[in-house]
Amino acid sequence: MLNTCKVGNICYYVSDITKTEVFYRDTLGLSVDNMGDDGMGNDWLIAHTAGGIDLLFFQMEGTAGSSPIIVFEMADGGIDAAVDGLAAAGVTIVTPVSHAPGGWSAEFADPDGHVLSMYQDESLPRAT
Repeated sequence: MLNTCKVGNICYYVSDITKTEVFYRDTLGLSVDNMGDDGMGNDWLIAHTAGGIDLLFFQMEGTAGSSPIIVFEMADGGIDAAVDGLAAAGVTIVTPVSHAPGGWSAEFADPDGHVLSMYQDESLPRAT
């Protein structure tokens, strides 16, 4: 199911987006884009790595173990079918397909409770 998807992003929940931006930009030297409010009241930014996997930082309360979250990029679409297939296989769906900045995302848990995510760009069609 996800064997054709690449890891596109790794998401972190942080307490102070400004400190995070300064650290990744000024200390580590990464190119950073501050994206502002995600529409749900949380500031976020993207730090670009040479390997093409972006680090996403959301200013929001999190608990130990709730981040980072590996995000599989659904480059060909199919997020709804993928979530349905996982649910049918007995996988715990943490967050059903829902709006995310620029597209759609869903989160699910592995057998140890580690959260994984998938993301589909809004330009790709969704099953209705």
